[in-house]
Amino acid sequence: MSAPMTLDVERARRDTPGCAEILHFNNAGSSLMPDPVLRATVGHLELEARIGGYEAAAREEEALERVYGATARMLGCAPDEIAVVENATRAWDMAFYSIPFGPGDRILTAQAEYASNYIAYLQVARKTGAVVEPVPSDERGRISVSALRDMMDERVKLVAITHVPTNGGLVNPAKEVGEVARESGCLYLLDVCQSAGQMPLDVGEIGCDMLSATGRKYLRGPRGTGFLYVRREVLERLEPPFLDLHAAEWTASDQFEIRPDARRFENWETNFAGKIGLGVALDYALDIGLEAIRERVYALAERLRVRLASIPGVVVRDLGEERCGIVTFTAEGRRPDEIKGALAARAINVSIASPASTLLDSEERGLGEIVRASVHYFNTDDEIERFCATLGEVLSSGRPDNDRGAGSTVSPLP
Repeated sequence: MSAPMTLDVERARRDTPGCAEILHFNNAGSSLMPDPVLRATVGHLELEARIGGYEAAAREEEALERVYGATARMLGCAPDEIAVVENATRAWDMAFYSIPFGPGDRILTAQAEYASNYIAYLQVARKTGAVVEPVPSDERGRISVSALRDMMDERVKLVAITHVPTNGGLVNPAKEVGEVARESGCLYLLDVCQSAGQMPLDVGEIGCDMLSATGRKYLRGPRGTGFLYVRREVLERLEPPFLDLHAAEWTASDQFEIRPDARRFENWETNFAGKIGLGVALDYALDIGLEAIRERVYALAERLRVRLASIPGVVVRDLGEERCGIVTFTAEGRRPDEIKGALAARAINVSIASPASTLLDSEERGLGEIVRASVHYFNTDDEIERFCATLGEVLSSGRPDNDRGAGSTVSPLP
């Protein structure tokens, strides 16, 4: 057995100015940028202010191009299969709305699919006559691979899932889903918005045709950045829903040619400072090592789940055979927004997952709003202890009876 991978946590914290200001357990919302990313982003904005936006882009052409190579290294693909866009939603939309659906075409997705994606499925189904079908979850809450295989037929045009749902630590079996999609010959679109940056991702191993991600979450890049991977072999089958002079060339008065690479999904105007910052964020994560990041993030999250289980009245809500850095919970008698506000007043950041974000899964599991605490590699055991101690104080404050009996519940943990 190989030795455990390690990373320099103290260096990561020194590189992260926010660590001195806040206890940040909202990394699945928007993580704290490391100083090199901050300096690269702000530095380009300052350059634009001094010499002009076009001129700054020309001067920093190498840095702007570097993001494609860094993204390709992270995903195990070629740079010409990468498009850099404004955010993960735009990346996902550009891929999905490029697929020519028709009446009777089937779109298969997971029970825990994200609202933005599901709304797009419903819109396209309404316009084209395609059909949206959620695949049942297995006993651990993941998309059931056996049920997916049973649902496959020649009418399945697309399998599209979210790798890590927004409402818990569950990691869907992306590789196994890819095997089913390859066997059937249908397209496979994977949303890695919350897995990119906290675990290794190899598109060849996963077998997806398209993959979308954001920069602001576990990659620790600037907001307003994202990217799209499209496998070279399927590019010609996908015409972007809109084009401009960057994505295509106007060749005659009544003709145009779409560019042959994945940049057909980009547009000419973009966030140049953010693009440079994203490239630095990717390099930063790659330098640390995504295996090492996953090992630390998973371990911290499991410690947090165990520690939360010791707080009376707390119910941990995470599903999954494999669970990542997102930890969700509820507390008896206290609304999630009350908990979030009380923690924020004590310089602790969390977020809330609402049923509207994962409607089918939330209804099936009978979930209302839940508190989402998402850790990253720069977080520490001491922060977990402080978080849980503070949460315990918040939950016991203002109650007529602070002794609420023995034990809390962790539900459902494998």
